[in-house]
Amino acid sequence: MNKYDDNLGRREANHSPMTPISYLERAARTFPERTAVIHGSQRISYSQFWKNCRKLASALSRHGVGKGDTVTVMLSNTPPMLEAHYGVPMAGGAVLHSINTRLDADSIAFQLDHAESRVVIVDTEFSDVMRQALENAAVTPLVIGFDDAEFPADAPFKKGAPIGTMNYQAFRAGGDEAFEWAEPVDEWDAISLNYTSGTTGNPKGAVYHHRGAALASLGNVIHAGMGKHPVYLWTLPMFHANGWCFTWTVAVQAGTHICLRWVRAKPIFDAIADHGVTHLCGAPIVMSSLVNAPDSDRRAFSQKVVFNTAAAPPPEAVLAAMANAGFEVTHLYGLTETYGPAVVNEWNTAWDNLSSAEQAAKKARQGVAYIALSELNVIDPETMTPVPADGTTIGEVMLRGNMVMKGYLKNPAANDECFAGGWFHSGDLGVMHEDGYVQIKDRSKDIIISGGENISSIEVEDALYKHPAVAVAAVVAKPHEKWGETPVAYVELKPGEQATEQELIDHCKTIIARFKCPTRIVFAEIPKTSTGKIQKFLLRRMPI
Repeated sequence: MNKYDDNLGRREANHSPMTPISYLERAARTFPERTAVIHGSQRISYSQFWKNCRKLASALSRHGVGKGDTVTVMLSNTPPMLEAHYGVPMAGGAVLHSINTRLDADSIAFQLDHAESRVVIVDTEFSDVMRQALENAAVTPLVIGFDDAEFPADAPFKKGAPIGTMNYQAFRAGGDEAFEWAEPVDEWDAISLNYTSGTTGNPKGAVYHHRGAALASLGNVIHAGMGKHPVYLWTLPMFHANGWCFTWTVAVQAGTHICLRWVRAKPIFDAIADHGVTHLCGAPIVMSSLVNAPDSDRRAFSQKVVFNTAAAPPPEAVLAAMANAGFEVTHLYGLTETYGPAVVNEWNTAWDNLSSAEQAAKKARQGVAYIALSELNVIDPETMTPVPADGTTIGEVMLRGNMVMKGYLKNPAANDECFAGGWFHSGDLGVMHEDGYVQIKDRSKDIIISGGENISSIEVEDALYKHPAVAVAAVVAKPHEKWGETPVAYVELKPGEQATEQELIDHCKTIIARFKCPTRIVFAEIPKTSTGKIQKFLLRRMPI
């Protein structure tokens, strides 16, 4: 036996599983009176936040929720959503499942059944769609409604009627604030479940473990430059890969969460000015809304604000406008399967003297691996060897390490495929530059990223094919000034059939979520190979 192993095994005194829950426990113990959460007129201290999470965990446990049970939430960026990120896994190892609030009832029902949801917590804003989803689902979970007292009075729509056997506040009140929660038995234990967009058929459920969530959170602190007591504004939906793990990150430095139900320029500027926001995340559309905001919506602020963005590379004009407005933009890359961002465009100060166009070209690259990610490379998927670092040779972007998910829930075939050869296959095509920075060149899975949301072209095509007049349909991404890119459909009608562009768009709205519907329908002969395969690369070049 190696002398460094002899009688030097793990003991309770020198080893404990990593978990992001410990970050909140430490913050509450060290800074009990510091404000943890701001939501409208509400101010929640770290001490109270920690008690709320323990009460939620206790209440769930009293209802029989424990290890391996799924607690589903469909909530906006509100305090209960933050509490769920801690309280659910504290309930004996239960797993948090956050639902995209823009999904349709059938998609929600699929997730409820596949996840075997034991409990559902839902905001009244989404009551109607959840009620329909529950009717369509086979599972019969305990349903808890949340009626937000801070729901904006100027909301453009009415809230749905509350659903469930009790409201969230009453349910949580039934818990014990001194609940003795237990850390995970193993840091490999599941902490959350996040469904992908479903590129081919139904979405896949990516399972996160405590270790990955803990390390991703620490990586966010480092790469976002979060000093002590950051102020984080929730412009990113918390259902997106657990808010890119910032739901857990903010507690590391005992920062303050600023809740925001909807992304609008004026409330964002107000929050930045009134609360001293230092950090926020979002898709390029959030940047566009800020730089294009009218003067009446803008507020002056003196602090530097770090804006972390992913999806499409920020255009040069937007980067310049953001800098002029007081924002420092950091370009990130990641996937649901990698706890959100796992690659960062680490800025080299030697680039400060470059022209604005040259700097924009540098910022457009996805970058290098997070400190918590073991390896990032561009690999030929056929030979599984790295491509030359010449900035030209295209391969598949692959990652491995602690920031890669456990795998897809109940999907062994997909796991074998995505982990083949000892790497996680992203499905994105890119190049490796000489300096070790990766740049995405195409999406091999034909995913459309619109306003930060992933849209499957296949799902949109399937909706179009359900119209009786459609013979052939192909959907590709096209640039869009506001959303970054949106789905555009090219359609061939059956002989003798007629349909208008608006008719087909309205038809899609009855089948899939509105944000997934084509923004344009182009009636044209669709280019195909000799075997009948649609040539999407030619469609991308065709005018709208």
